[in-house]
Amino acid sequence: MDNSEIEKVKGNKKIKSKTSPLKIIPLGGIEEIGKNMTAFEYKEEIIVIDCGLAFPDEDLYGIDVVIPEVTYLIKNKDKVKGFFITHGHEDHIGSLPYILKQINVPVYGTKLTLGLIGIKLKEHNILNDCNLNIVQPGETITLNQIKVEFIRNNHSIPDSCSIAIHTPLGVIVHTGDFKVDFTPIDEKVMDLQRYAQLGKKGVLLLMSESTNSLHKGYTMSEKTVGETLGNLFNKATGRVIVSTFASNVHRLQQISDCSIKYNRKIAFSGRSMENISEVAMELGYLFIPEDMIISLDEIKNYPNDKITIVTTGSQGESMAGLTRIAASTHRKIQIEKGDTVIISATPIPGNEKAVSNVINDLIVKGANVIYKAIEDIHVSGHACEQELRLIITLLNPKFFIPIHGEYKHLFTHAKIAQSMGIDESNVFILAMGDIFELSRNKGEITGKAPFGRVLVDGVGVGDVGNMVLRDRKNLAENGIITIVVAIDRRNKIITSGPDIVSRGFVYVRNSEELIDEVRNIATNVVEKCLDNDITQWAEIKNGIRREIDNFIYEKMKKKPMILPVIVEV
Repeated sequence: MDNSEIEKVKGNKKIKSKTSPLKIIPLGGIEEIGKNMTAFEYKEEIIVIDCGLAFPDEDLYGIDVVIPEVTYLIKNKDKVKGFFITHGHEDHIGSLPYILKQINVPVYGTKLTLGLIGIKLKEHNILNDCNLNIVQPGETITLNQIKVEFIRNNHSIPDSCSIAIHTPLGVIVHTGDFKVDFTPIDEKVMDLQRYAQLGKKGVLLLMSESTNSLHKGYTMSEKTVGETLGNLFNKATGRVIVSTFASNVHRLQQISDCSIKYNRKIAFSGRSMENISEVAMELGYLFIPEDMIISLDEIKNYPNDKITIVTTGSQGESMAGLTRIAASTHRKIQIEKGDTVIISATPIPGNEKAVSNVINDLIVKGANVIYKAIEDIHVSGHACEQELRLIITLLNPKFFIPIHGEYKHLFTHAKIAQSMGIDESNVFILAMGDIFELSRNKGEITGKAPFGRVLVDGVGVGDVGNMVLRDRKNLAENGIITIVVAIDRRNKIITSGPDIVSRGFVYVRNSEELIDEVRNIATNVVEKCLDNDITQWAEIKNGIRREIDNFIYEKMKKKPMILPVIVEV
């Protein structure tokens, strides 16, 4: 008998009643499948784990952030019971201000996680309209058919949790982002005992993060960074400028501890750094004496060897603090000879060149720059292969879905699971929008939910589509030529122009011959149209655009945007 069928006894007869399957739908993640948002649906209840955003790649010109499409959730909004957030990183909470405006349901998370979410909701002026519920690690939220349990884990931000979903079919464990750290800074070790208890009772499905599945061995403890930082602070003779992820509160604590030990005042630089450190101190996750913190304006009042500056920009972001310091465009911080700059982060793939440029600029200006290639001043917050194997061993799941990573990470993690004894037919790699139906004995992809990316440009959400992006790409690569001509429609004559304006294509003063040819072509097209009684401006514009486009491509093999403007007089 398929275990999805339950035997009920009525009198002396056994009747079979078929239970509903559980649906799992990855709705967010862009390249990293399942990382941003995953929906779990059982009968009339849907819960959503995480609600993150992605930052735009170089092809998304002018886009600020990318959020997941939630058409499926909107269509089923009566079923959605809440967002359950594993931790407070941007790629797990960043979309909430946008999504909650469409689906205002309760949000559940630990204290620091909700504190960081609160900052975002306040910026969007919706904090008072939202229902935020603080959950302690070990606590369970009981719905009608589903129970959601938060389990403490370790990550590069405090208050991080895995989530166990208890359903009539069995237990599903979603690890969230994690690593196994036996000596965490806050001394709150991952609750491996609870993992073992769940494994002993039986776990139907494990969804485990795969970010470091290509790395052998174990991830180093965060405490190893503190030892290296201590040595660097001891040797530093000038200011110490440390750049790290603002959300890595444990790292901020270690930087602060070193500063206090060597009697250095601490100044925070960067909006996110200031906001997160303030919230972390208010909630009791970051401990710094008040008299040790100064503003950037007060730096000049202290000797250089008594100053620590903690700033954003460890990924070479163009507008972040360290990048502006390196480029000498920061209003309050200029590099001085003897400064020690510590970049306490590893470049995210794709950011290597930007980080390298920042390092070079800092060295040219006389700074002593310390980064990962020189010293062990960063450790990952993600589990390596042996930790992944440990979790699989403890939980011993029947089914396995790798999450949180690019496809190569998911594929490698799937192979690890199979090597640990999970049947190949019970291991699934899901794509975005896949509707995965799970029963006690079977899992299969049965359909596709609406999915995709929604582009946020300023205050506009979803206003920018493929056509706009194509135009922006063309403008960025080839520039624009504007042709302005004034026409007397009644007398069918050109009264002024054509005037040629070029931006991002050629410099007009150095290309007078080319501009004259463009002007002549535009003139000939307009005059030919007027001679043939063509006075529809759209037709004249199309003619100008077509002829000039062909001419420039034949001459220069470029295709700038051609923008004819006709003024009627």
